[in-house]
Amino acid sequence: MVRRTVIIGGGQAAISMIAEVRQLAPDRAITLIGDEPWLPYQRPPLSKAYLGGEWTIDRLALRPAEWFASEGIDTRLGVSVEAIDRKSAKLHLSDGSTLSFDDLVLCTGARARPLPEALSQGLKGIYTLRGIADADALRSEMQEGRHVLIIGGGYIGLEFAAIAVKSGLKVTLVEAAERILGRVAAAETADYFRALHRAKGVDLREATQVAELSGNPHVKRAYLSDGDVLDVDFVVAGIGAVAADDLARDAGLTISNGIAVDDHCRTSDERILAAGDCTSFIRGETRLRLESVQNAIEQGEAAAATLAGSTAGRKFSPWFWSDQYDTKLQIAGVSQGYDRVVRRPAKREGAQSIWYLKAEKLIAVDAINDPASYMTGRRLIDAGVTPAPEEIADPAFALVKLAGRSA
Repeated sequence: MVRRTVIIGGGQAAISMIAEVRQLAPDRAITLIGDEPWLPYQRPPLSKAYLGGEWTIDRLALRPAEWFASEGIDTRLGVSVEAIDRKSAKLHLSDGSTLSFDDLVLCTGARARPLPEALSQGLKGIYTLRGIADADALRSEMQEGRHVLIIGGGYIGLEFAAIAVKSGLKVTLVEAAERILGRVAAAETADYFRALHRAKGVDLREATQVAELSGNPHVKRAYLSDGDVLDVDFVVAGIGAVAADDLARDAGLTISNGIAVDDHCRTSDERILAAGDCTSFIRGETRLRLESVQNAIEQGEAAAATLAGSTAGRKFSPWFWSDQYDTKLQIAGVSQGYDRVVRRPAKREGAQSIWYLKAEKLIAVDAINDPASYMTGRRLIDAGVTPAPEEIADPAFALVKLAGRSA
């Protein structure tokens, strides 16, 4: 009897899992359910090349429509799953139908965190950026000379600021915390990007909150905690994302900052796997939830291997990137919990890397326009090798020579 695997979600994790399953278990029946009308697509370019008009919607696609047909994938788009009945192994869909499964994979991703209702007050012209529809709506607002207020100094907020400046907009960015990138990067990395954005004309304000937004019905004015009142044309909220784990929660699966999975991407129900931004997993002594293309790819492949009967769990080595203006930030590892930072200058002007240590162990590297340090950092982290701080700080010392050592 042919087993049917149903995948909920249309992102990177889903497409990676499908491609791997077709290699490992080619006869398995696969149904993909997505609540958006588009086949699985890339999300990182939405805040970069797509929003800036450099990419068309076709280029976002992870696979062409012909691929799904040739691989025999049953795609159901523009329909959402309203409930998972674990006892009967059935899904209840928004179009009133039900769908049975032998195995279920949750690739539901994450949702942009909205502004509190007390602040947004239902005003029009307030946006988040997570999907194609969000980016398309924002495009209609991005007319030269208009004033955008960006709330949040994380990577999404900073990336949108860069695109907005390139598009000729006046940009004000406010961050409620003491500095930008406070949750994800060291002060040294924040210093670089603060200076970069201010040099490009961004009015960047830290330790500043939006006390009130007003307008009728479209947002027109922002009252800031520093006493300033700004006339604005639209607002973009970049205040983080939350795991889209509602279905799993309602179905009684274990939730811990996302859907809790093991190294095999198994949830607390052996018939249900999960992969990508919606999941959390143990890394070292910490449970992490990572919003990362690389993590989505690797977890999708791990889920496929589990479906095919593999008993070898996988450990993931995270990496990320961010493009702002002509600057590329590449991140290896996870800096959470670091207790020391070492800056390494690079030969190229404007390039440097920030190295994070925890209990004298290398855990992460931020490489700014410095791909060589990024690659070396990844190799060292994967090998469990930590250079001495003085070696890191010395640009003449060839760190790459240490990458062949074992921990």
